[in-house]
Amino acid sequence: MKTKKVYSLKALLKLIDSFKAQKKKIVFTNGCFDILHPGHLSLLRQAKSKGDVLVVGMNSDSSVRKIKGSSRPIFNQNHRSQILEAIEVVDYVLIFNGDTPYREIAKLKPDVLAKGGDWAKNEIVGADIAKKVIRIKLKPGYSTTGIIKKIKSRA
Repeated sequence: MKTKKVYSLKALLKLIDSFKAQKKKIVFTNGCFDILHPGHLSLLRQAKSKGDVLVVGMNSDSSVRKIKGSSRPIFNQNHRSQILEAIEVVDYVLIFNGDTPYREIAKLKPDVLAKGGDWAKNEIVGADIAKKVIRIKLKPGYSTTGIIKKIKSRA
């Protein structure tokens, strides 16, 4: 049985309020998640280990294009969200349109904000909102941009 994990901000806020009332720890992480690779899986597993409920903010297609350029994303937001839904440690997926998920983080007020270790603490969007910010050590050799470059060089 497939469980729906993609929610609008409004619907997700109701769920999160309920979890907070139950004293559950909410973890938020975000990214493009364009070509899913072992680095993403490692980040998601580690983020989930920091709390009870993992919310993954995923950049919309227009947001990815603004950040990564017109040739991205490789997979559209519907496909990317389907992949995230299939990952057991992901509890909820929130697709956001901005360059960053600051607005969404401000409304959700997660207990923990988890980002890859390649982000300096002062660059982490929402660090001023979350109770705790965790930088997760990245799995060496995995980057979507690097994977795309490797594919292009072999073509």
